Amino acid sequence: MMPAPRRVGLLFGSFNPIHVGHLILAEHFATRTDLVEVWLVVSPQNPFKVGAELLPEAQRLHFVAQAIAGNPRLRAEAIEFELPRPSYTITTLDALRACHPATEFVLLMGGDNLPGLPRWQQAERLLAETDIYVYPRPGTPVPDLAAFPRVQIMQAPLLDISATYVRESLRQGQSIRYLVPPVVEAELSSNAL
Repeated sequence: MMPAPRRVGLLFGSFNPIHVGHLILAEHFATRTDLVEVWLVVSPQNPFKVGAELLPEAQRLHFVAQAIAGNPRLRAEAIEFELPRPSYTITTLDALRACHPATEFVLLMGGDNLPGLPRWQQAERLLAETDIYVYPRPGTPVPDLAAFPRVQIMQAPLLDISATYVRESLRQGQSIRYLVPPVVEAELSSNAL
């Protein structure tokens, strides 16, 4: 009898910058579900955010790695840096499955992204091949899941923290303490990013 595959959650994002909301969700899924790890996949370019103001991709990856250092259940993943841009989830999944054939990947996404999922690249294939764990977002009702048989709504902390809020706070010279990990706060402040 074959052993069950390792189930790894994929939390995609620009992480521009990573903040405590990302970390709380990653830790929640890594420790309170059937997932053995959560990989934070740094996206160089989200097809729905073309032209968005982004820190350099290496800097964002560095911040993610620094933020999760010492946590064996979390991993910073840069596979999208090697793939064509913009980054499509199905392309990334194909690449990860080729590199890690014994691993079953589960998408982690906010409830606010679920209604737009049918417009994603090769959405039918993505929905047929991949389990998706959806976490609630404040003010976003959960859509009818009839079209999403592999989607599970998961209990997770309701968080209303965004990288946009962090960036705006920095622009206005306001504190970002407790919004981002201390190591990220120190680097953002010292480099005036």
